[in-house]
Amino acid sequence: MLFLGTCLLYCARMAMPICAVNMATTFGWSKTQSGVVMGGFFWGYCFTQVLGGHVSDRIGGERVLLLATTSWASITACTPLLAQLGISSLTSMTVARFLMGLLQGVHYPSLASLCSQRVDEGERGFLMSTMGSGSYMGTLMVGGLGSVMLERYGWESVFYGAGLLSGLWSLTSLVLPLSHLFSAMVFAHLCFSSTCYSLMSWLPTFFKDTYPHAKGWVCNVIPWLVAIASALFGGIISDHLIQQGFRTSSVRKMMQFMSMGVSSVFLLLLCRPLSFPSAVIFVSAAVGLATFNSSGVSVNVQDLAPSCAGSLFGFMNMCGAFTGLVLVYVSGYLIEVTASWGYVFSLFTMVNTMGLGVFLMFGEANRVDLWNLSEVIRV
Repeated sequence: MLFLGTCLLYCARMAMPICAVNMATTFGWSKTQSGVVMGGFFWGYCFTQVLGGHVSDRIGGERVLLLATTSWASITACTPLLAQLGISSLTSMTVARFLMGLLQGVHYPSLASLCSQRVDEGERGFLMSTMGSGSYMGTLMVGGLGSVMLERYGWESVFYGAGLLSGLWSLTSLVLPLSHLFSAMVFAHLCFSSTCYSLMSWLPTFFKDTYPHAKGWVCNVIPWLVAIASALFGGIISDHLIQQGFRTSSVRKMMQFMSMGVSSVFLLLLCRPLSFPSAVIFVSAAVGLATFNSSGVSVNVQDLAPSCAGSLFGFMNMCGAFTGLVLVYVSGYLIEVTASWGYVFSLFTMVNTMGLGVFLMFGEANRVDLWNLSEVIRV
């Protein structure tokens, strides 16, 4: 969740630079005036660094993060409306960017305070690196998906999208307390759902573009026949291992390793030129192994929180649908820009690797009642 929060922070932050040229054309700004608007962010950003860290140390970083995120998400979503106010658009946008800087300036100091109080010393480096990588993912998302939205729906859509997604993040952080155990499970599910939905969306196009004279029914049928058998086999194996005395957490991680790790190897093999039969075999292997997720992260929610497994799984699937939507758009953009499917399969592998790594390090299967958690990270 912290990774996703940092990702959305940069989506909102970079929305203005992405849209600056179009907004300058709409409102008649010069390059100097555009610089004033974008520079307003950093005037605000430098003022709340020390204050944000101090307040986080006093009242808790999670409270500061949640309040600040809700505020800057609202400003981002309302930016198109603020630009149309009776006062000068240059003035209103400069003030809005200044306030964005003020509110986003507390993010990293709050993260530092939160991690110092809630995270073991041996886990801080990886956690901070993971959260930091969210900034690059956010920049990538708004650069890819944001550019598509900008061209098709106008600059307003970029602000609406970034603001609404950030607001949704704040809402879910408020109503669903998550320990690192739940966060690892949710993050892995987000990554898996993203690549799974993207594969389902783009595989027919991949075969049609790459093998235009091949029989379509072969590539549209065989992988899913393999998936049926593989899903049943994975369930039988996981239950058998647990009944034989293996730790539940070890079995879940092993199944997830097959689902996101080994399957990604076959996705990487698709990056080079292949014959049609080889491509069908590798795709079938990747899709089939991906079904092992049903005996990994998908059932892990029942291990951790059987008392609220339904609502927690619904939350995971909801977030997975959003990230799947994003990755489908980003994949299409990559295909259009690079004219290469290799970049797309490499992206899927990278997303899978991140989700798998977090789950292998932090995932567990011991029952945890949400209301009995002594220490809860809500963000």
